Amino acid sequence: MKDAVLDPTQTRSVPLRVLVSSYRSAPHVGGQGVYVRALSRALADQGCAVSVISGPPYPDLDPDIELIKLPSLDLFSVDNAFLTLRLETLLDRANRTEWLAHNTGAFAEMVSYSMRLEAWVAEHGDRFDVVHDNQTLALPMTGVDSYLPVITTLHHPIAIDRDFAVAGAANWWRRALTRRWHSFVDHQAKAARALPRFLAVSDAARQSYAQRCGVDPDRVRVAFNGLDLDSFKPDPTVSRDEDHVLALASADVPIKGLDVLIDALAKLKGRGRTPRLTVIGSLRDGPTKRALKDTGLIDSVDFVSGLSLDEIVALYRKATVFVSASRFEGFGFPAAEAMACGAPVIVSRGGALPEVAGDAGLVTEVEDADGLADALERVLSDPALRQQMSAACAARAHSAFRWDEHARASLDLYAQALDERGRLPDITELAAQ
Repeated sequence: MKDAVLDPTQTRSVPLRVLVSSYRSAPHVGGQGVYVRALSRALADQGCAVSVISGPPYPDLDPDIELIKLPSLDLFSVDNAFLTLRLETLLDRANRTEWLAHNTGAFAEMVSYSMRLEAWVAEHGDRFDVVHDNQTLALPMTGVDSYLPVITTLHHPIAIDRDFAVAGAANWWRRALTRRWHSFVDHQAKAARALPRFLAVSDAARQSYAQRCGVDPDRVRVAFNGLDLDSFKPDPTVSRDEDHVLALASADVPIKGLDVLIDALAKLKGRGRTPRLTVIGSLRDGPTKRALKDTGLIDSVDFVSGLSLDEIVALYRKATVFVSASRFEGFGFPAAEAMACGAPVIVSRGGALPEVAGDAGLVTEVEDADGLADALERVLSDPALRQQMSAACAARAHSAFRWDEHARASLDLYAQALDERGRLPDITELAAQ
């Protein structure tokens, strides 16, 4: 993408007005609420006037950031979504779309949210200069872009999750239900091709959208996510455990690669070494639990969930090594957070993980349990290597994963979009900068 002509925060005598948009923003589940809060804070710190508009669940924002609530039917919060049908539901296009999709096994919150957002922006859009959307990727967002320039953050194509979920389904009818649930994926690809400009959180995210959705990679700017570096940092007073492997993964979600890590640990057990594994996540009856019993590892693995931020940081600081064996990550927050706390990391070549690890961590091939076992044995057996990796991982994380840099990349895109439309009003003299 071409370089920005002007920096809108430096060439205006009034703050740039940014509307950060997210179709759902649960503050403590998944990354959407985390991203929205961090992005809005970083943009405000760069001098922008920032508001956040979101469907439920709503984000937890800093007190100086305005939250605009865009209510939906919120059908996941009711006991029987079918019985919520009312005449006004059928008469409203967004509500009708949401209700029909939900009650036929599909997911259409992105589409229904963007319909509501388009109507809201048509009425209130003069309050803002740009919209920064968090991967809603629905065709009505092109209508929003007709009122205000839209910049869309890309994390990774959900088509990848769909393919792994379908492949991991136990039988034909579960595969059919999984495909129905993910029927929005093709719609997202059409929207991605129609929207004008993007900010990707890694080059892997940029390339995967080009391959999966047909997005022109030249329309995509890359900027890593940031971290809360005041929280995720080393503590030299804390000693690391011996033979303690840490991972963060949903137990039976194939894309996260926990099965590969279990296979690697089983191979280490065959070599006479059985490190303790802690998984931040929940263990249910399913393939992971069966694999742990079959390999005899069940007693050396702990699953922990519902942890506070401080408890997660404490685990990162004490683990001998952090492992992410994911088959694909658009970024990889857990690996980056562990690095920031000084944990040596081993990652797969799954998506952006090698970008995150850089030269500081060890990288293995996707689904290569033998290679992962070798890397684990190497790190667990060499205190000097662990010390070297710990320092390198912390240094990389604290220099590469910064929200202020992510915000400045966003501002470049805003400037380009506004310049293209001739909407950079109230220009002051450049010589005064």
